[in-house]
Amino acid sequence: MSIPFQVNLSDRVIAITGAGGVICSEFARALAACGAKVALLDLNYDAAKKVEDEIGENALAVKCNCLEKESILQAKEAVNARFGKVNFLINGAGGNNPRATTDNETMTPDLTGVKDFFALEESGLRFVFDLNITSAFLVTQVFAKDMLETGGNIINISSMNAFRPLTKIPAYSAAKAGISNFTEWLAVHFAPCNIRCNAIAPGFFVTNQNRALLYNADGTPTARTGKILAATPMKKFGEISDLVGCLLFLADDKASGFVTGTVIPVDGGFSAYSGV
Repeated sequence: MSIPFQVNLSDRVIAITGAGGVICSEFARALAACGAKVALLDLNYDAAKKVEDEIGENALAVKCNCLEKESILQAKEAVNARFGKVNFLINGAGGNNPRATTDNETMTPDLTGVKDFFALEESGLRFVFDLNITSAFLVTQVFAKDMLETGGNIINISSMNAFRPLTKIPAYSAAKAGISNFTEWLAVHFAPCNIRCNAIAPGFFVTNQNRALLYNADGTPTARTGKILAATPMKKFGEISDLVGCLLFLADDKASGFVTGTVIPVDGGFSAYSGV
């Protein structure tokens, strides 16, 4: 793959959760291209193994359930045995769930057959919070121990939802706001240990998770796509490669060694636009 600029990460052992997904698999390729050893943690082992095969000997796919601490501990053992102590963590596991998604953008009491706020399932809410917040909490608990003596780097994946909650997805918006807050908390807590913690907040990118919300089955854009692009000054969706420059900046201690506790939007101006 091509990267926007080169940084030397040959001394980095990086654990990445959600590494089989669109964003974090691209992150893994970019970091490996800069010399890092990357551990690809994902519940979907086949997806992670595919990325390992693409990268080669500097990658290791590990099946990991980020909601079960024992599974995370076993993953850490495998990574330590192959590469040594981890000094860089990317909490990329996350996502939404239809059980926590409304059909309507705003409440319309007289409509029947519509999944509104009152019809959302408690199990969906808990699943989304666990997938985003609990996973980041548990994974950081396990892997940050490797960084206490030597320092390290933690990058969380937040979202535009953390800046401005989107309609239909209240649980995901709240969870990503929690990730941003957790990032700031970790930055303060680990500062004496020389562990930096920041977050990247992607704007709107087409991924496997949101494709059906953005495009109809025939490939035409949905009404939601029209709203998103109207509120994005650059009038386009981002490409996954647009996130790599921000990642490499945060990964390089020479470039961002005094940067911690930040949540950086990569969004084509969406978070800056008032709509007027």
